[in-house]
Amino acid sequence: MAAGGGHAPPPKQEELQPHPAKDQLPNISYCITSPPPWPEAILLGFQHYLVMLGTTVLIPTFLVPQMGGGNEEKAKMIQTLLFVAGLNTLGQTLFGTRLPAVIGGSFTYVPTTLSIILAGRYSGIVNPQEKFERIMRGIQGAFIVASTLQIVIGFSGLWRNVTRFLSPLSAVPLVALTGFGLYELGFPVLAKCIEIGLPELIILVIFSQYIPHLVGGERPVFDRFAVIFSVVIVWIYAHLLTVGGAYKNTSSKTQTTCRTDRAGIISAAPWIRVPYPFQWGAPSFDAGEAFAMMAVSFVALVESTGAFIAVSRYASATPIPPSVLSRGVGWQGIGILFSGIFGTGTGSSVSVENAGLLALTRVGSRRVVQISAGFMIFFSILGKFGAVFASIPAPIVAGLYCLFFAYVGSAGLSFLQFCNLNSFRTKFILGFSIFMGLSIPQYFNEYTAVNGYGPVHTGARWFNDMINVPFSSEPFVAGVLALLLDVMLHKRDNAIRKDRGMHWWDRFRSFKTDTRSDEFYSLPFNLNKFFPPV
Repeated sequence: MAAGGGHAPPPKQEELQPHPAKDQLPNISYCITSPPPWPEAILLGFQHYLVMLGTTVLIPTFLVPQMGGGNEEKAKMIQTLLFVAGLNTLGQTLFGTRLPAVIGGSFTYVPTTLSIILAGRYSGIVNPQEKFERIMRGIQGAFIVASTLQIVIGFSGLWRNVTRFLSPLSAVPLVALTGFGLYELGFPVLAKCIEIGLPELIILVIFSQYIPHLVGGERPVFDRFAVIFSVVIVWIYAHLLTVGGAYKNTSSKTQTTCRTDRAGIISAAPWIRVPYPFQWGAPSFDAGEAFAMMAVSFVALVESTGAFIAVSRYASATPIPPSVLSRGVGWQGIGILFSGIFGTGTGSSVSVENAGLLALTRVGSRRVVQISAGFMIFFSILGKFGAVFASIPAPIVAGLYCLFFAYVGSAGLSFLQFCNLNSFRTKFILGFSIFMGLSIPQYFNEYTAVNGYGPVHTGARWFNDMINVPFSSEPFVAGVLALLLDVMLHKRDNAIRKDRGMHWWDRFRSFKTDTRSDEFYSLPFNLNKFFPPV
């Protein structure tokens, strides 16, 4: 024995026990049914609005110039996307899954939208305004037809039957890569203007993780409103760099990403404008493009399933029953129909970044997200005011994404608590599906970046998109592969059911087998009598 030392006391038996598994996430300040006080709820709703603006601005900024439009068309498209996002978010929180999920524009639809833009029938149009409107009508037609897929799969209960096979084990790759799979929108975009992107990320982490521990206090102010604090500080700093002439002699690319006065949205946006159906004209339809968009709609459906599961976790709700998830998918299909009717240029899906914000604030209240939908509709009508917030440089938004996508990915990893990690079957399904979910899309995306087209390259663009887009989506590849392996390598014995974690989720496979489902997911206005979930 060492001099002056002694044996450490043996650990108590309870200290050797693993952390208990929890079907509801603890330490959430306000769960799905408990709203914070009104002033706090309004501020939190505004924060959700700020976060969803990133995707809302980035997609039109990329698409509109290729459609032949200018700043005026870009401002109108952003307004329309905001307006429809507000309507869809209200619909989803009231009648869909009832989860605090923001339904906004999705990058998943962009490659197929781009194929419509590059279609040969538009190449002969000389007038940019006419070209923009003709292309937009073609995109609208594709979305109107594609919306039927999710509407039918959701409201018929077909997706309910599919997701009943989902176990905690197969949910891990799906949900994890719903967040981690968006890494291309994180640091690569942030690094386009490192002098404002990196400070945003650092200040966000300091405000959300360090200052609350240093300051203490009962009211969590700094971590709960870290987005507003960090964005305001870095936005002012970026504006000072702009007016101070820091970017005078830089390339046009640097000026576009770094300057706070190059978005061109504020001057082009009207003071007041209400987006209305078929504002660009009557939609046009093409069978091939409609089929391609339906395939992409299915990819977005799988990705949204992963995001819905993450949202239910961070809202401190019980695992979402398959019938409720199917109902939410049906309402998401209606959201895509609205995208086609109003002409947003992209389809709708669950906003992954807003799911991550639920984790940062620890507020999973439904009311907060409904208030954010009110902000979306309000600022889409008052164009000039909305344009001010929409002109936040993309690297600042990417700084937020680095944290939010990570939170969603970790929500997926949290389902490992229900699985047996000492099982080689578990290790194979987890490792193989996650690795292939990263590796296959990497090949497809790299091939497309080098050659300008995907590995499947025929004369029919619509057919190419039907194959290339699904295999370019990390959560789609990982989620589908994990589900298939989990089901096909499934022997009907209790040991494997326990390894998969199914004994934890059995009571949530039907709406009525757990009383908490009624509290979290039942429809308002006593509508459950007319539309009973099963």
